[in-house]
Amino acid sequence: MTATSADVQNEIARLRRALERHNRLYYVEDAPELPDADYDALFRQLQELETAHPELRSEDSPTQRVGAPPAGRFPPVSHTHPMLSLQNAMAEEEVFEFDARVRRILETEDPIAYLTEPKLDGIAVELVYEQGQLVVGSTRGDGATGEDVTANLRTIEAVPLTLTRASGAHPIPQRLEIRGEVIISRTGFQTLNADRDEQGQPRFANPRNAAAGSLRQLDSRMTAQRPLDLLCHGAGAIEGISVTTHAEFLDALVGWGLKTNPLNRVCESVETAITRYRDLVEARDSLPYEIDGVVLKVNELALQERLGQVSRSPRWAIAYKFKAQQAETKVRNIVPSVGRLGTVTPIAELEPVAVGGVTVRNASLHNMDEVERKDVRVGDTIIVERAGDVIPYVVRVVREKRVGRPRKFKMPSRCPVPDCGGHVVREEDEAAYRCINAACPAQLKSRIRHFAGRGALDIDGLGEKLIDQLVEKALIRDFSDLYHVTAEQLVELERMAAKSAANIVTSIERSKTPPLDRFVYGLGIRHVGEHLAGILAEEFRNMDAILNATEEDLVGVHGIGPEVAASVRRFGAERTNRQVVERLLAAGVTPRAEPAPTGVLAGKVFVLTGSLEDLPRGEAERRIKAVGGKVGSSVSKKTDYLVAGADPGSKLAKAEKLGTPILDAAGLVALLATAE
Repeated sequence: MTATSADVQNEIARLRRALERHNRLYYVEDAPELPDADYDALFRQLQELETAHPELRSEDSPTQRVGAPPAGRFPPVSHTHPMLSLQNAMAEEEVFEFDARVRRILETEDPIAYLTEPKLDGIAVELVYEQGQLVVGSTRGDGATGEDVTANLRTIEAVPLTLTRASGAHPIPQRLEIRGEVIISRTGFQTLNADRDEQGQPRFANPRNAAAGSLRQLDSRMTAQRPLDLLCHGAGAIEGISVTTHAEFLDALVGWGLKTNPLNRVCESVETAITRYRDLVEARDSLPYEIDGVVLKVNELALQERLGQVSRSPRWAIAYKFKAQQAETKVRNIVPSVGRLGTVTPIAELEPVAVGGVTVRNASLHNMDEVERKDVRVGDTIIVERAGDVIPYVVRVVREKRVGRPRKFKMPSRCPVPDCGGHVVREEDEAAYRCINAACPAQLKSRIRHFAGRGALDIDGLGEKLIDQLVEKALIRDFSDLYHVTAEQLVELERMAAKSAANIVTSIERSKTPPLDRFVYGLGIRHVGEHLAGILAEEFRNMDAILNATEEDLVGVHGIGPEVAASVRRFGAERTNRQVVERLLAAGVTPRAEPAPTGVLAGKVFVLTGSLEDLPRGEAERRIKAVGGKVGSSVSKKTDYLVAGADPGSKLAKAEKLGTPILDAAGLVALLATAE
């Protein structure tokens, strides 16, 4: 192998790892680190390398896939037809190339009619109706399998639970699979963040993150409180309707009570479609919701069928993205900022500049990799952009305006927060640097807010400003100090009346018997959200067991992967973290677990592998849990039964080596029957 080919292989591997990570952050964790433009640039680099070196292509490359696998927070849902991603066009000539390719495949020189629709930046979902009744709603996931969020979608006013046929409308199909986008309006987004400010919760970065986070709440009552909307734009499988164009199909949706975008237009040629794009560029700031481009779809459904699709995108559609709103300014300074979990982020302090009607003074540089890749230095002239018209970020340095040798930013080895000084370290295989001092004042305020928040200990009245005062006056140095705060101390603080102080102390006292999962979530263990905290509480049933669990114990639990297992283990191995838990328990906090299941199969660990004949995996897992059993994700010495179907893979070999009892689907059903 030559040095050049080795370099190419390494670069392809690097790009794939980076894109997989950003896919998961965007689609699964709803916490993207990169602006769309930067992600698109990485994606195109990988596409170009794979095109130039077809022998290095791989079916598991991000260029061949959509999104990321579901996170496991919700039951999986398989899509009848894949929910594909769209090819992007960043310039007008790319749209003309797309049109030429369409006409070449169709072997025609006649103009192609396109349906144009604003490209919404929300979260893609599918609604399935049978006999007019909503039966399931899911996220896109990896395109083939999404997450069942039916209960949450039912709370959105724009989602009809039962379809109704308007006068003159098409008959309602026997089965109808609708694709759409869940969004939050500009006004709704502002109101939502204002509410979060009042509650001392972190603001959402942009409407897309807010919509995604709202739709994937484990408690649908929380989703119901969010200002979500749904606009429908496509279909999966349909039974019982005959339409000839995409526009006619969208009209049919409206006739059944579903919402579509009123700005959709049929354009008779690619030229008129581009004119429509220009019109929407001018109108974008006046729209009630954010859009980031225009989607062109071949309008004739028969032509769509002939065009087909490639691995991850339909050949009959393209997303013509807007150019981001940008401005030129200078970097006054680059400073490190410490977040709730200790992440140290470089922030560029800028000469104030107007970008898209908003004055921008600061821009995130995300991490040191980004600082070095873009070579941003103090004093540089830079182009700043509002990603999605919300998050300011540095696009590039204007190198020709660089004067002399401006100072490079160096990540500090010690935490920059006053009175902290903890070590700043970079974990293996991660871009982020973190302060590892659990008593870091910057983290402490946010950690206390998290600990006292609604998803955790739910201490009413303990808002951001009060927590700031308690920390700044050294009344709180860790979680346990909350339980030693007196009403007399609270009254001494600003704007604190005696009655309010008494109510807060009562609320703190009431929080002493939290459910174990809320307690675990409140500790702020990295990578452990509400769902994973619930899994840990259900599996281990007390804090001692969680703190002492090995990585092998943790990975053997269904829903917990290596990254989470390592994080939980690191937390348990850290002496200061154990001391925090011990002090909480000594202060009278007594986490309570749900009663342990009883029965002959209670606590037995089942691992499922392969395709189970006549027994869907979701149903098998439900029945196992119903009799008190547990579902593991990997075979270990603690596995009691392996349930093997067709194409079982390596798990079967490992089970045979360990002597684990092996069942087929019929054997599982028979065993469960003894305990039901």
